[in-house]
Amino acid sequence: MPTAYSAEHTKKLLAASLKKLMAGKPFNKITVREIVADCGLNRQTFYYHFQDLPDLAKWMFEQEIIILLQAQENFLTWEDGVLQLFNYLEANRAVCLCALHSLGHAQLKRLVYADSHAFLKKVVEHLAVGLDVAEAYQDFVAHFYTVALAGLAESWLLTPSSQQMSPEEMMALINLTMGDNIRNALERYAQAHKGRVKKEIARN
Repeated sequence: MPTAYSAEHTKKLLAASLKKLMAGKPFNKITVREIVADCGLNRQTFYYHFQDLPDLAKWMFEQEIIILLQAQENFLTWEDGVLQLFNYLEANRAVCLCALHSLGHAQLKRLVYADSHAFLKKVVEHLAVGLDVAEAYQDFVAHFYTVALAGLAESWLLTPSSQQMSPEEMMALINLTMGDNIRNALERYAQAHKGRVKKEIARN
């Protein structure tokens, strides 16, 4: 039986071949035979690790998420995280479009949402320091901006390359639009909560 290391290495070889093929043709036109031929393995090895091609695609995108999240540990600002996301989509545009058109929106949305939510939650938590903001509202703010970014990312990805803004241009517009809005929302919540507490004290 393959060791844990060889199993991981084999999965990465299969995923790399799938990603290579997805850059040039629709997902539903790709076969297991093509994948194993590309990476020098056999069909038995493929089915030892994965049930089918969607299973391999799911694993591949999960690995992409992990890589993006690990990279974010070194980011200093939320702008860096957003820029990293758009840089990833630009570098893997053909693969992401293939997934979007062939696998449906679920896989791509999962990638974008998981990546965006991870660093936006950290941003919200950082900006909420010193403010009396309930955890539930912090989660709501992170979710609100994550959904907005995921929608923007999908729209940007579907825009023809000739009309597409660069990741830097997108980041400039997002920064201009969002700016200090997250901090302001948290401050408004804290102020409203403070007002409610004062009313409760006055009533009692």
